[in-house]
Amino acid sequence: MAQEKESVKETPLAAMADAFEELSRLVNSCSSYHLSLIHFCDACSLVSVLFGTLGFAFKFAELEYVSKISDLLEASKTYETLEDIIDRDVKYNTVRSAGSHSRNLRRVRQGLDLIRVLFEQFLSSNDFSLREAASTAYSEVCAPYHTWAVRAAVSAGMYALPVREQLLLRLNEDDQSAEKQMTRYINASLPVMAYVDELFQARNISLDW
Repeated sequence: MAQEKESVKETPLAAMADAFEELSRLVNSCSSYHLSLIHFCDACSLVSVLFGTLGFAFKFAELEYVSKISDLLEASKTYETLEDIIDRDVKYNTVRSAGSHSRNLRRVRQGLDLIRVLFEQFLSSNDFSLREAASTAYSEVCAPYHTWAVRAAVSAGMYALPVREQLLLRLNEDDQSAEKQMTRYINASLPVMAYVDELFQARNISLDW
């Protein structure tokens, strides 16, 4: 039984869920908690594995997400917390500048939300295809910030997404285990994303970008 439990924890979805439940526990531990940048990056890095299983349609998300995580990982050598990188950009008026750590943090947070909505849609019905789930998630989370050309490319790529059974096989899950791990991630990611949003809002930085 212990060996079986350990095996389940080794799946990409279980690793994501474990990591975000830990982040959620930390940010909920007290109102003044300062989340470590390296700890945040380590958890978010696990999400890139899922992007890689979705094929061409989400290649744009994988490349953008991985590059942003790499930037934040490099920043963690200099800055200890998420607050530190935002405060640095506030000081130099570079919060929204292309390539700034704060902008990259916003994009990583967007990636986390994209996966959350995709999971919610995926679990909403056994008959709900991955293409439908991914299209809804993209339209809700990313499309408002992308150019027409990017939206068109993503739309075309949706037809290359794996079918539901293929995705579960790639993730080493079945319907029951996938539902469990996806639900864990959904519930754990919400307070983490709310924490990131609050860091910007507390500094009078809107979230519409």
